[in-house]
Amino acid sequence: MKAKEKSKRFASLTTITHCFGLKRDAYYKYKSRADKRLELEKQIINIVRKRRKSLPREGVRKLVKSLDVDFNKGNIKVGRDTLFNLLRKHQMLTLTKKTSARTTNSYHRFYKYNNLIKNMKVTKSNQVWVSDITYIRTVKGFCYLALITDMHSRKIVGYDLSNSLELKGCVRALNKAIYQAKNINKLIHHSDRGIQYCSNVYTQILKRKKIDISMTQENHCYENAIAERVNGILKDEFYLDQTFTNVAHAKRATKNAVNLYNEVRLHLSLDYKTPNMVYLKTA
Repeated sequence: MKAKEKSKRFASLTTITHCFGLKRDAYYKYKSRADKRLELEKQIINIVRKRRKSLPREGVRKLVKSLDVDFNKGNIKVGRDTLFNLLRKHQMLTLTKKTSARTTNSYHRFYKYNNLIKNMKVTKSNQVWVSDITYIRTVKGFCYLALITDMHSRKIVGYDLSNSLELKGCVRALNKAIYQAKNINKLIHHSDRGIQYCSNVYTQILKRKKIDISMTQENHCYENAIAERVNGILKDEFYLDQTFTNVAHAKRATKNAVNLYNEVRLHLSLDYKTPNMVYLKTA
C-alpha cells in the first residue's frame, strides 16, 4: 500500500530542475518574468477593451497612437507589432466588410456640372465640401444617409437619414451644413451626378449661397473618393452596416457614429488628429 502511495507522488522542483541542468533560482526567475508578461498583457487588453467600447473597429496603428496616454499612465511600452500579435492572440483584430448598393441615378434631364476640383490643392476647411448618399439596412427595408464632408478636415458637416432616396434628405443635410458653417466664401460643393444633386431645388440653394457646383465625370466614382471613404468608415468601424430594427434605431446609431467619427476617431491623413480638431483650426 505504501509503495503504491509513493509511486503517485510528484517529483520535487529540485529534482525536475536538476534533470534539465538548471537551478531552482533559474526557474523562479523565469516564472517571475512570465507572470509579469501575463500581467502586462492583461493590462494592455483591458485598456484596448475600454477604448473599443466607443470605437469597436479601430485598427492597430490608430490604437497605438490613441492609447499613448493610457499606456504612459500605466508605464507600458508597446509597439505596433507587439500590439498586433497580442490582439491576434486574443482574437481582437478587426475585420472589414465590403458591401455595395446603387444609390446614384445619373440618367436624368437635369444639367450636369463639370469637375472643378480635379488636381486642386485643398488647404483649408470650407474650401470644398463633398457629398454622397449611402444606404442603411432596417428590418423593413433600406433607409438612406445623405452626408456632406469637409474635404480638408474630413469632418462630416451635415447629414440626414431618411427612409427614401427622395431629394428632401439631401436638402436637409445641405441646410444643416450651411447653418453650422461660419465662413463659406469661395466654397465648392462637389458630388456625383445623381438626380438629387442635379435637381433645380438643390442647385438653387447652392447658387443662392454663392457656392460653386462641381460634379464627377460619368462613371468616375474615384473623383468622389473621400465621400465614399467616409461612407465606408461609418459602416466598417461604427457598425452602420448592421440591420436595425427601425428607422428611429438607425437614426440614434447614426448620430452616435457621426459624433464619434468627428470628435474621437483619429485619422492617419490628419496626422492622428480628429476631424473636428482640424476643422476648427482652419475654418
